[in-house]
Amino acid sequence: MPSKVPEGETRGWIIPIGGAENKENDRHILERFVRVSGGAAADIVVIPTASRLHETGPRYERLFRDIGAARVEVMDFDTRRDCHEAGRLARLSEASGIFFTGGNQLRLTTLLGGTPVAKLVRMRNAHGVSVGGTSAGAGILSEHMIAFGDEGSSVISGSVRLAPGLGLTNRFIIDQHFRQRDRLGRLLTALAYNPFAIGIGLDEDTAAFIGPDETVEVEGSGGVTIVDASNVTYSSMDIVSEGQPVCMLGLQVHILVAGATFNLHTRQASPGTLPSRKE
Repeated sequence: MPSKVPEGETRGWIIPIGGAENKENDRHILERFVRVSGGAAADIVVIPTASRLHETGPRYERLFRDIGAARVEVMDFDTRRDCHEAGRLARLSEASGIFFTGGNQLRLTTLLGGTPVAKLVRMRNAHGVSVGGTSAGAGILSEHMIAFGDEGSSVISGSVRLAPGLGLTNRFIIDQHFRQRDRLGRLLTALAYNPFAIGIGLDEDTAAFIGPDETVEVEGSGGVTIVDASNVTYSSMDIVSEGQPVCMLGLQVHILVAGATFNLHTRQASPGTLPSRKE
C-alpha cells in the first residue's frame, strides 16, 4: 500500500516513462527528472535491477552526471538478501531522486517486492523524493502492475496477468511502449479487472510527470493515452470464458501530448499549454 504523506510534507513526483526516451540531443524527460529531483543539487540513485545488461546502470549514471546532477550512484540488487543491507538502505535514504531502468518488471518485483528497499522507496516518495522509471521501471511504480499480456486492441478475458508493483500509488495502472507495441487491449483488460484505477498508456519517449497535487503533466515526443473506467455502465468480464472478447460500455478516453494535463483526483483533462503549430 502507498505510504502516508506526513502532515506538513508533500509527496514527491512519480515519473513513469514509456521507454526509449531520447538520451542524445533532446533529453527533455531526463533533464526534467533531474530538475524535480533537486536540479544542480540532485542526488540520484539508479537501480538497474530489471536489466541484465551490465552497461545499463553506468549509462544512466553518465547521462545524469552530464545533465548536471550533483551526485549519481548505481545500486543493483542481485538477491533479496541485498535488499536488507544497512549500507544500501542508508544510501537510498540520502537520495533526492530514485530511478529504475528498463528490463523485466517481474525481475524487479521478484527481487525487491516485500523487502525493506521497497518499503523505503514508498516512504521516501511520501517524504518528497522523486521516483521515476522507464519501460519496466515505469510499470512497477503503481500498486497494480501488468506483468505480461497479449498485444492488440481487443479486450480479451485472461489476456493479461497482473502482479503487485512497488505500490507508490493505487490510483493508476501503467502500460509502456504503448502505441509502438499495440497495447490498448491489455490496458483495457487490466481496467476491466480493476475499474477503480486510471489506465495510463505511455508511448515511447514520453513521460507522465505526476505531481504532488495528483496532476499528470505530459513530457516528450509521443502521446499518453488516459483511460477512465470509473463510469463504466456495463462489463461482461464476469460472465465470459477465458480467451473470449469482453464488452465494456462507458469508458472515457483522453489522448494527451506534451503540455496537456490530467488530474487523477478530479479525473479532468486539459490541453494545458500545447505548443502552437509550426509554419
